[in-house]
Amino acid sequence: MTYCCGILVKDGLVMLADTRTNAGLDNISTFRKLHVFEQPGERVMALASAGNLAITQSVLTVLTDGIENPLTGEIETLMNAPSLFLAAQRIGRAVRTVSRIEGPALKAEDINFDVSFLFGGQIKGAPMRLFMVYPAGNFIACTTDTPYLQIGEHKYGKPVLDRAISYDVELYDALKIGLISMDSTMRSNLGVSPPIDALLLRNDACTAELNIRIEDDDPYFRALRRQWSEALRAAYQSIPRPPYGHSKA
Repeated sequence: MTYCCGILVKDGLVMLADTRTNAGLDNISTFRKLHVFEQPGERVMALASAGNLAITQSVLTVLTDGIENPLTGEIETLMNAPSLFLAAQRIGRAVRTVSRIEGPALKAEDINFDVSFLFGGQIKGAPMRLFMVYPAGNFIACTTDTPYLQIGEHKYGKPVLDRAISYDVELYDALKIGLISMDSTMRSNLGVSPPIDALLLRNDACTAELNIRIEDDDPYFRALRRQWSEALRAAYQSIPRPPYGHSKA
């Protein structure tokens, strides 16, 4: 399993992804799932993946090598897409291309074509955007009403985002909330684990302000995990007991 989230706020974009993959309890590995495409000052984009590792790597290779446009002969990649929307379309086309090639063999082995992506970033002169691409290659865009998207094992980290994230949240607060969401997921699912790749993009910079890997022994992340647990315990202890039956406040 995996967990990736993207948070789009007024000042920019935060993207987070864990790195654990497994093909059984005795075959656990670390693979990067957050990939950055950058031409500093002109465009910066990031692609986070969840699902079958072989499929996601195939899609990434197709996007890197490019797909020939049958009408123009142009080799279309993320780096020459004229807009983020058209770049998202190219990701969908790459997903469908891999599905046509590998889908029949996977189906014969009773393996689902399981893949999804978060795609976000900015091209100079255009707004920051965030998309989620589905296994069929179609996609949705993030909105100011719900300024985050998730893929993978998302249910454990979603309540944190629902309660704390709004479009007006400051960029580094969004990063902090995203890390709490990641910690909540790791607490409840052994298939999600550090290291965590974190990317922070500020509006109109068109380059990554922060692109780091957070290890399990990172001092800030360890403190965040401890303080969040302590804050939750203090919160429930401060709430009166239910006034039902024989309980006492």
